[in-house]
Amino acid sequence: MTVKITKCSREDFQILQEISIETFNDTFKDQNSPENMIAYLERAFNSNQLEKELSNISSEFYFIYFNEELAGYLKVNMNDAQSEKMGDESLEIERIYIRYKFQRKGLGKYLINKAMEIAIRQNKKMIWLGVWEKNENAIDFYKRKGFVQTGAHSFYMGDEEQIDYIMTKTLI
Repeated sequence: MTVKITKCSREDFQILQEISIETFNDTFKDQNSPENMIAYLERAFNSNQLEKELSNISSEFYFIYFNEELAGYLKVNMNDAQSEKMGDESLEIERIYIRYKFQRKGLGKYLINKAMEIAIRQNKKMIWLGVWEKNENAIDFYKRKGFVQTGAHSFYMGDEEQIDYIMTKTLI
């Protein structure tokens, strides 16, 4: 088994868009209406939105490969790119997206470790993320990695308001 993580660039736009839609749809389509899924996917992963995210100097994307095959990606945000005002000493893990066939292979831990490495390199004191309150597998995973629930915020799936737990981990 070989695992490799590489930083994404603007040239990776097309595959990033494809894998974003694929992984989000595979993960959440069974718990949400088709209309809300379509509305969310069109808003979150349209060309303009992803181009803006890739161009933001306070956001970084990393692809993860499993045996030379693209398995998923990580997106982290710092400073004003964070989706909540958590301060300049925090780093947000906005996305850990793993393709369905690569789940349960331990790749999430590589991406968490990459996020922690980035945070430490950037002198951040805390990392945080939002996770859907109904995504019990992800919540359990983050707890095993030392995250604790410290709050919650609204997340809109189309016109439906859902609750994301805010989970944090202190680094220093």
